[in-house]
Amino acid sequence: MPLISLSDLRKSDGSAYTLLPPPPPVCKPGDFTIAATALEHGHIDGMVASLVKAGATLKWVYDKNDAKAQKLAAKYPNAKVARSLDEILDDSDVKLVAAADVPSNRGPLGVRCMNAGKDYFTDKTPFTTLAQLDEARKTVAATGRKYMVYYSERIANECSMLADDLVSQGAIGKVISVIGLGPHRMGKPESRPDWFYKKELYGGILCDIGSHQCEQFLQYTGAKDATINFARVCNVAHPQFPELEDFGEASLKGDNGASFYFRVDWFTPDGLRTWGDGKTIILGTEGTIELRKNIDLATDNGANQLYLFDNKQEVRIDARNTVGCKFFGQFILDCLNRTENAMTQEHAFKAAELCVKIQMAADK
Repeated sequence: MPLISLSDLRKSDGSAYTLLPPPPPVCKPGDFTIAATALEHGHIDGMVASLVKAGATLKWVYDKNDAKAQKLAAKYPNAKVARSLDEILDDSDVKLVAAADVPSNRGPLGVRCMNAGKDYFTDKTPFTTLAQLDEARKTVAATGRKYMVYYSERIANECSMLADDLVSQGAIGKVISVIGLGPHRMGKPESRPDWFYKKELYGGILCDIGSHQCEQFLQYTGAKDATINFARVCNVAHPQFPELEDFGEASLKGDNGASFYFRVDWFTPDGLRTWGDGKTIILGTEGTIELRKNIDLATDNGANQLYLFDNKQEVRIDARNTVGCKFFGQFILDCLNRTENAMTQEHAFKAAELCVKIQMAADK
């Protein structure tokens, strides 16, 4: 399959796509001050780094484990370690709090941050219960603050963001089906925190890493809601951790008729060069896009490879250093201007609602 540059990609009618290069920082240092707390998941590093790259200034870091806080703060010359969460929340300079708490704590922490007048950016999954989601919805309505989610398998992945642009410009016609594959590597059991093995705390596999998949389905199909066809979870190979779900799958139908199947698991073997062979396949009426996010298996092509075929072409695009990950700059501007260009609040909440409901269906 030929590798082509992004500038050579053409629509079926021969016209060019409107594709912008990676965006520069959207504001000057000090214009958008953030803090980081609850450093339970390693995603916090990517969350902070992406915001800072887009123009944010990290002022505070707080975690009950001081060593974690010191380690993150040391990466940013102006960052200081706070003595408490209150020290962050009482600082009027702080516009947004980024956090990657234990999943069951993410909702309550977000409510506390919003009530303190801060926008909130949490790791996925943003909630483990519908009650937490309902409380967050009420708090957003009452405070006017934002509760945004790090759905990193799309917003922090360049080929996924390129697919956004192509789909929205009609590259494959009307999207009628999405398949999402989200395998993960377990690693050594002792390397995982205790909450990883307690379902009440991590929420279940479909609620947790399945949240990425639900968000991508809504994004690529344009669906606003969905019904659940089936959902299943199980513990196939880890009887020593009875509350762990190591395999999950589900099927949905969008309110616009689009179909969706996804599978998530903890079975990436050590022989693979990355933590998971994540893929998304987007079927349209006039073509198909396949995203090979973390690796292009058995090749040296690297990550972020986008395959596209339509009525006139069959191509591969190396999406690295093409369009960047514009979400983070857009999100900063949304916080400053009270707009919703990066992601609407309803979209973020609907993806969260679906993954919790899917988990509940599987649990039954």
